[in-house]
Amino acid sequence: MPTPFYNLPEVRRQLGAVAIQHRLPSMCEELAYVHDGCLLSYGPDFPAMWRRSAVYVDKILKGARPADLPVEQPTKFSFFVNLKTAKAIGIDVSAAILVRADEVIE
Repeated sequence: MPTPFYNLPEVRRQLGAVAIQHRLPSMCEELAYVHDGCLLSYGPDFPAMWRRSAVYVDKILKGARPADLPVEQPTKFSFFVNLKTAKAIGIDVSAAILVRADEVIE
């Protein structure tokens, strides 16, 4: 399956650059966007979701009917902060926010 256009590295970098250029705080869903200039990211922990999907695949391969399997929602979420972007757009990120972050990019 091809990568969606909005998740291509060059598109992520452009989004980050435009937000910084216009001094707009931005919030994204994935860590990759924060590495490319997004200010904050809060969303489901995708690796945990992928591991959980393997359990579903295992059950289906062992004969379970997909319609009989329960729908699950993410239970783990990740929060990331890009301090370099914060500085570029003139935002001071409080220590209370930084201690809650799973990762701070400086």
